[in-house]
Amino acid sequence: MTKLTRRNLCLNSLAGLAAVAATETGAKAQLVYQRADWKAAEFEVLLKSPARIKQAYDVVQITEGRFLNNIKNSLNGLHFGFGLPVNQMQVVAALHGPVNMLNFDDFFWGKYAVGAWLKIDDPKTGAPAARNIFYPSPAGKDLRYPSKDPNDESSSFQDKSIQGLQARGVRLLSCHTAMEEQAKVLVKRLKLDQAPEQVVHAMLAHTVPGVLVVPSMVAAIALLQTEGHYSYITV
Repeated sequence: MTKLTRRNLCLNSLAGLAAVAATETGAKAQLVYQRADWKAAEFEVLLKSPARIKQAYDVVQITEGRFLNNIKNSLNGLHFGFGLPVNQMQVVAALHGPVNMLNFDDFFWGKYAVGAWLKIDDPKTGAPAARNIFYPSPAGKDLRYPSKDPNDESSSFQDKSIQGLQARGVRLLSCHTAMEEQAKVLVKRLKLDQAPEQVVHAMLAHTVPGVLVVPSMVAAIALLQTEGHYSYITV
């Protein structure tokens, strides 16, 4: 048993204060990203893409994931209808607002009850989705498609999952500003005993593969249009 002395009391108090300070510092909201805080070089690659057709989809609402079908139709129309080679197309999906949640994996959806919050049901269970139902391809994680016919629903050309579209070169962007705002909503909604910034850290740790987090989506879209010469479409 440790002998209780004035010195021990002081040391314990100091340690406790240090722990609280560390927690508060780690949980302090980072509302504004600086250039060194994110993968700016990856965004520069998108800006400077030499593709002939570059298209930026500005998406806010989930609308049952219909924008994913729009992107699939863009790729098919450009490639088959207009004869563009695959390497001459670059599509970016700029997700902010509620649709930003599609950038996160099953763990995050389950832990933070995203399906219940956004009223998205899992077609397999009929219950609020505890997984990101928009991410996985029906062809499995290895993307083994039974057909190469673009008119066949089971081919890669009719796959409108995030995983399937990423395999065709589509790049998903996530908005850091949206994360900060959505973390506050989740903490309040679920009555969580954690700071919103801790939820933001969980978001950053659980993005689906290939997602690029940008500081502000409205700013990123402006750069894609003016410097990257991306055509703009909102759905």
